[in-house]
Amino acid sequence: MLLGHIMARHSKSIPGRGLRVADQIQRDLAELIAFELKDPRVGMVTLTEVQVTPDYAHAKIFFTTLVDDKEAIRNTIAGLSAASGFLRNQLGRRLTIHTLPELHFVHDTSTARGIEMSKLIDEANATRARDAED
Repeated sequence: MLLGHIMARHSKSIPGRGLRVADQIQRDLAELIAFELKDPRVGMVTLTEVQVTPDYAHAKIFFTTLVDDKEAIRNTIAGLSAASGFLRNQLGRRLTIHTLPELHFVHDTSTARGIEMSKLIDEANATRARDAED
């Protein structure tokens, strides 16, 4: 009876635990990429988000780069993907979870889209101000 109660509590807490695991993966990966990864294709990256599947089998790691050039982004993805086994191994030494997720790196375009939207809004406001003056 007690075991059933503990399992029920655990299953309700999985989303919160999943978020904590994702946050820990993000912190650890950021440190590993910055200080342990020696691949020249991977420059300065910022990890913006980590999404972990409920079974912890996969983790989608979103990142941005200082240089928003398509070739540089392709090289960064190639470098991170090539290093995913090393990074996963290092995560295994730091995390105490039953299943270590397979790492999938995705370039985060939300910042670039936000900048584009902001420029469009500024242009529209400037045009509106000019029209109001005429």
